[in-house]
Amino acid sequence: MTTLAVVSAGLGQPSSTRLLADRLAEAAAGALQEGATVETVELRDHAHAMVDATLTGFPSGAFRSAVETVANADGLIAVTPVFNASYTGLFKTFFDVLERGSLEGTPVLLGATGGTARHSLAIDYAMRPLFAYLRASVVPTGVFAASADWGSAETALPERVARAGAELAALVEARPAPAKDDPYEAPVPFERLLAGN
Repeated sequence: MTTLAVVSAGLGQPSSTRLLADRLAEAAAGALQEGATVETVELRDHAHAMVDATLTGFPSGAFRSAVETVANADGLIAVTPVFNASYTGLFKTFFDVLERGSLEGTPVLLGATGGTARHSLAIDYAMRPLFAYLRASVVPTGVFAASADWGSAETALPERVARAGAELAALVEARPAPAKDDPYEAPVPFERLLAGN
């Protein structure tokens, strides 16, 4: 079964960021030929653990499970509110603590929320460069939802969500299954572990 991980960086509860994340996940899972299991990571629930992991270099407890969920997913949906013309610090901190290469080649769908459509370019000038650096495969359509998109029947939001979900599904289905390394086949010598190399 295909697994989609959803990272929601909304700070409130309820959150328009989580609402957008859920709609994107529903569209992507519905577009996959065999469906998908969707696992959502609410970053606000792991805020303290993320700071600890930044300082120690080791995620622990429930946060470690959240990191493994994202790293092992077949596809990722990442959604953040836009603050000060960019993603939130909480959003950036999560992706800072992931191990190098853990998102390489992973199909990713980007979404963002904000008060007005003036913030919509944050997906292209802030989020895309971050995921390009992480070597993820980002779908062409990013989805931005302003406050007005939630209350209007004339909004194009449902069409954008459906298009982006279909793009993610196509990328996930076209990607060959990644080979899983066996950590016991070539273990890292203990001296290298201690040296941090």
